[in-house]
Amino acid sequence: MSLNEEERNELIDYRLSQAEESVEEVSILLNADKLRAATSRIYYGIFYAVMALALKYEFKTSKHQQLIGWFNKEFIHTGLFDKIYGKILRKAYQYRIEGDYEPMSQLDKEEVEALYIDMKTFIQRVRKYLKS
Repeated sequence: MSLNEEERNELIDYRLSQAEESVEEVSILLNADKLRAATSRIYYGIFYAVMALALKYEFKTSKHQQLIGWFNKEFIHTGLFDKIYGKILRKAYQYRIEGDYEPMSQLDKEEVEALYIDMKTFIQRVRKYLKS
């Protein structure tokens, strides 16, 4: 499916709104001590922001690892984004995998709260980049 520029921009805005909605959801989940669900929403908030970037550059994939690799190649390795953003994405992905698939995993609330702050920073950085 090929999108025209207007459709692509609408979809970019939609992905960014999904990212912002995830920020709100994480706040609620953290207040309820739902760390496993919070880590999933943190990752997906970042994922939606990266999807917005992918739409801008017409990169298509259905695989999370491919999207992460594309982001690292196009934004981290080129210096468009500081290396910290690659680390945030990788950490969010690892926490989500651990929370979803590792039985009896224990997530630390302070670490999840720190990743939540990183999530908000990541989304703001993507939004700023897309507006420039």
